[in-house]
Amino acid sequence: MGRLRNLAQTFHEFATNHVEQPDVPAVADGDNGYANSTKIALLLLKEEINKPLRRLEDYLNEMPGILGVFDLDKSPDYTSFSVWDDEIPMKELRRLLRASAEQAGLTGTASIDASGFQRDQASSHYRNRVGYSFNAMKTTLLIDTESLAIMDAHFTTKKAYDGHIGLQVFRRNAEDLQALLADKMYSWSNLREACRDASTRPVIKHCEQNALKKAHNARIDDEVYNQRSMSETVFAMLKDDGDEIRSRSWHGQFRELTRKCIVHNLEQAAS
Repeated sequence: MGRLRNLAQTFHEFATNHVEQPDVPAVADGDNGYANSTKIALLLLKEEINKPLRRLEDYLNEMPGILGVFDLDKSPDYTSFSVWDDEIPMKELRRLLRASAEQAGLTGTASIDASGFQRDQASSHYRNRVGYSFNAMKTTLLIDTESLAIMDAHFTTKKAYDGHIGLQVFRRNAEDLQALLADKMYSWSNLREACRDASTRPVIKHCEQNALKKAHNARIDDEVYNQRSMSETVFAMLKDDGDEIRSRSWHGQFRELTRKCIVHNLEQAAS
C-alpha cells in the first residue's frame, strides 16, 4: 500500500504541474465535475492498478488513503474514467509523455524498437467494422538507454515498414539525440541520412546482403550497440502484468498505451 500511495502522490504532483489551471479544486462545488489534474492523475493510477473499471471503483473505495491523496472522499463512478479517456486528446498525452521522459532524465543516446500488445478485448465485429485484421497493436518506442525513459511512442494497427516509422519518430526527437541505436529492421538509407543531417550518430545494423554491408556491421562499436537491448528491457517492464489492452477502440488503445508509457517514466523518475 505504501508504494501505491507514493505513486498516487507522484501522479497527482505530475498532473498538477502540467495543467493550465493547477489550483482548481479536485471536485468542483455543487456539481460532479473534476479538475483536469485529478482526471489525468486518476487515469494514470488506473493503468497502474490494471483492473476492470467496475472493479476499479470498488477497489479505490476500499483505500481511503489513496483517495485522500486526491482530496476525494469516494471514488468517481467507473463510467467517469471512460468519459475522461475521450476528453484527453492524444496531442495532450504526447505532451505529458515528453514531460514525464524529461522528468526521468534524457542523455541523448536512444534506442528504437517495436513489439506487439494484444488487442483481443476488441470484438471481431468491431474489428471487421473499422477495417483492421491484426490482433496485435504494433508499438514502436524510442527509449533513453540510460534512464530507460520512453521519449516517444508510435502505434499502428496496420502493417508498416520499420524504417518509415523510425524516420517519423526520429524527426520528432532529432534535436535531443546524439546517437540513435537500432537493429537491421531499421536499416534504411533515408533514416541514416536524416540522422547525419541532424548531427546524430546512426548506430544501425545493416542487412548483410553483401561483403560491404558485413564490413560496415563489423565496424560498429559493440559496447554502444549492445545498449539497444534496453528497449527489450522496457518492453518487458511494460508487459510485466501481461500484454493485453483493455480498451476496445483503436483510439482508446493508443491512449491506454501512452498512459502506460507515462506511468513507466514516472516510476523510473521516482526510483
